Amino acid sequence: MSVEVDALLQEAKESIEAAQNYRSELQQRLHGLNQARSQVRGSSGQAREALRRHFTELQAAASRLLTERLIALLAEVDSIEADSIKPLDDCQSLIEHGVGQADELLREGEAALRCGLGEKEEKLGSFTKKAMHIQLDSLPEVPALVDVPCVSAQLDDSLLGLLRERVSRHGAVSSCPPVQIDELQERPGGILVRWCKVDEDFAAADYRLQHRRSGTGGSQYEDSYIGRDCEFLVLQVDPHTDYLFRVCARGEGRTEWSPWSIPQTGYTTLAPHEWSPGTDGFILSSRRNIALRNDSSQTRCRVLYSNAPTYFCGQTLTFKISAAGQVDRRDGLGVCVNCQKGAESLQRDQAVCISTNGAVFVNGKEMTNQLPAIATGSAVTFDMEVVNLFPVSSSNNNLSDGCNFKLRVTIGSGSREVVFDWLVDQAVDGLFFGCSFVHSGWKVLVF
Repeated sequence: MSVEVDALLQEAKESIEAAQNYRSELQQRLHGLNQARSQVRGSSGQAREALRRHFTELQAAASRLLTERLIALLAEVDSIEADSIKPLDDCQSLIEHGVGQADELLREGEAALRCGLGEKEEKLGSFTKKAMHIQLDSLPEVPALVDVPCVSAQLDDSLLGLLRERVSRHGAVSSCPPVQIDELQERPGGILVRWCKVDEDFAAADYRLQHRRSGTGGSQYEDSYIGRDCEFLVLQVDPHTDYLFRVCARGEGRTEWSPWSIPQTGYTTLAPHEWSPGTDGFILSSRRNIALRNDSSQTRCRVLYSNAPTYFCGQTLTFKISAAGQVDRRDGLGVCVNCQKGAESLQRDQAVCISTNGAVFVNGKEMTNQLPAIATGSAVTFDMEVVNLFPVSSSNNNLSDGCNFKLRVTIGSGSREVVFDWLVDQAVDGLFFGCSFVHSGWKVLVF
């Protein structure tokens, strides 16, 4: 009987635990459903507000433009009228003056005819002289109606049709942005953001990525990248800090950007790659991720190493050349197991590197394959993965005790890459990186 009770009790406990898990899962789904509802309602409200604000501004701007155009056209009418009426007014004044002279002459002539014989000769003579002075056969020219302006307004009725057509296609409402952030990968001192199109009918010409700190009210989104690529490494972010990312696109032949994607949160736990300070011949930036070779007065210059072994297998290490000096086969950019203080080259044992002339060295030996020479704008990448691990000490399974690593190394430069296996004689958690240049002028960003 006790066995049966124990079995029932165990079954009851399992059922209770299953019910608790079931309730927890349902509550999580309910929370996700509430988030989805909030997103729909919140985005709908924002869309309504954006539409009202835009069309209100558009109406005000259109009214202002029409009013300005009306005022300009009325001013043209006033100017034409004023310029055309003045000569007509001058001609009218001249004619009215002539009519007055003619009336006065007629009165004198009629008076001369009515006067007595004694003074008729004198008055007729005076009248005749005055008539000759007035030049009764000279008349002012009055312009014909075809020679004076006939002001009219030409109004193109097609404007309303064009406006109606453009307005009917102006603006759009979308339930989903054409691009969304697809992946966020943490990198040393940065976050790799990848995005993709979710609307296959949308022909994207450019993408625009923005980011900002999460949880800070005063923080504004700032542009991280504008271009045709579908991924970008955002650098200069603080480790263990959440950042919000969003992306939009611009269609072929369009000037406006699409709606923003749904913001995604990303962060990195990896400390940024830094060069080690205090190496003669190099100047470092404030973040220590940029090194400038500044002194070639001595032909011998020590290797500049990383501040710590921060490169791990499975990551991509990139050297970006922002300025180039004179090429020398003794130069090197690469990765090594340890820092050899005072070493003048990475072309040594337990190191792999590429020279500025494109030669690749593995444990100090030059490979047959060669990459393009390094120049301003070049980006050299190192990718590594563990291929084999042998042998392991049988006493305590300690990887650092008599153990060799074989690493598969891929070095890329330009559009070419070389792949080889690198045998490391000790197990390491992380690898150092370094650079050495014989001549000054080289400037390297590492990330």
